[in-house]
Amino acid sequence: MGQALQKQAATKRTNRPLVLATVMLAMFMAAIEATIVATAMPAIVGELGGFSLYSWVFSAYLLMNAVTVLIYGKLSDLFGRKPILSIGIVIFLIGSLLCGIATSIEWLILARFVQGFGAGAVTPIATTIVGDIYTKEERAKIQGYLSSVWGISAIMGPALGGILVEFVSWRFVFWLNLPLGILALIGLHLFLQEEIEKRKPKIDYVGAILLTLAISSFMYILVEGGVRFEWNSLPVYILIGIAVLSMCLFVILERKVEEPMMPFELWNERSILVANLTSLTTGIILIGLSTFLPTYVQGVMEEKAIVAGLTLTTMSIGWPIASMIAGKAILTIGFRTTSIIGGVSLILGGIIFVLLSEINNPLFAASGSFLVGVGMGLTSTAFIVSIQSNVPWHKRGVATATNMFMRNVGSTIGAALLGGILNSKLAQFYQTHDPSNEMTIDSTTTLLDSEKRSQLTEDTILLIQNGLEFSLHHVFWYILCFAVLSFILIVFLPKTKKV
Repeated sequence: MGQALQKQAATKRTNRPLVLATVMLAMFMAAIEATIVATAMPAIVGELGGFSLYSWVFSAYLLMNAVTVLIYGKLSDLFGRKPILSIGIVIFLIGSLLCGIATSIEWLILARFVQGFGAGAVTPIATTIVGDIYTKEERAKIQGYLSSVWGISAIMGPALGGILVEFVSWRFVFWLNLPLGILALIGLHLFLQEEIEKRKPKIDYVGAILLTLAISSFMYILVEGGVRFEWNSLPVYILIGIAVLSMCLFVILERKVEEPMMPFELWNERSILVANLTSLTTGIILIGLSTFLPTYVQGVMEEKAIVAGLTLTTMSIGWPIASMIAGKAILTIGFRTTSIIGGVSLILGGIIFVLLSEINNPLFAASGSFLVGVGMGLTSTAFIVSIQSNVPWHKRGVATATNMFMRNVGSTIGAALLGGILNSKLAQFYQTHDPSNEMTIDSTTTLLDSEKRSQLTEDTILLIQNGLEFSLHHVFWYILCFAVLSFILIVFLPKTKKV
């Protein structure tokens, strides 16, 4: 009772509008990272080289994000949201600084590990803070605003990324985070007041290690399988064994430890189970679109970086619009119907990507991006409101983090899986269509650098373009399949559940 009164008093002293603005700024920083980096990647690999490591720039960030998000969620339940979110922002800013001064693709990948380590705290804890300071009745509308930040921030992300690449340097794509993060830290410490009964932490470090082993092993298989290692080879079998054994031990451990990283009893609620599984598949869709659409528009359609960025911007327009609508819709038609509409929109967007060709106008690609944004806005908002309405305060941090974790795992798997498909199909195409056997996966880098491209013959440009289009179309087919799977999962949401 005493702790509840303390929390109530702290909430009253908290300036809710300014806290909301602060956490939205923190989420802005994390959200803009997704699309602005994807837009800049063709220029980055054009300067640093290493196209075969393209997907690792995303996978490194997403892996650390996925592994740490549950730890941060648990720590925020123990020590409060403010100190843990602050630590995450500081680490994220250090990683951003290191990314901006990278001189090789390997350095950039290591810096992205650091950046992802901090990013694991930002979105789930920012979302949890809003769930803490607003009532159940207010939460649906406010979470709609918060979910839309991913879209609102990314409206400027692709365009800004294209402008920075075109007129300044890709390095400012990462340095842009520094002023945003500092402002978020100042606002957090000035306007959020909370009284938390601190307890001795019982962090599931073994669980974190096992989960890291499982995800990283599986990710490495997906990225390098069929490229660096044959699928039917000893290294692949060893990695599969490590991944399966680590995941089995993780599940067993989580059911026994006192403070598990992932409390599996939360999954007994059907709405939470479906929401988490669907977040896994939509995470794959999101990273696939954000990572590879700019490459298609620049490499195959021969458009500039700013145009490629604008095709992603439409997703960012659809996302906030849908999130705003979802905030009201879930109170009237329910979160299941809202989510089903979102699932249909994801499928329609996936169909458009499958139909893309070099003769299409970039607006056609932008329309598919918009539909995916609508689907993400409707589903993500409905899921968060549903989860936070079904758990008490002391589990809200880890419950929210678990949903974010599943989306992050989906993005991690997606970056690795789709990157592996791209590499393997590109290698297959060159083996079949390049009689000279001079083309490699890294040859694609020359197509994305205007200076190097000008030195290529027309036949070479056509060969690389055809290979890129061939491999990216396989990626888009997989995105469509995951959109269909997302819809099927959403259908299993309980029909009578009310917010």
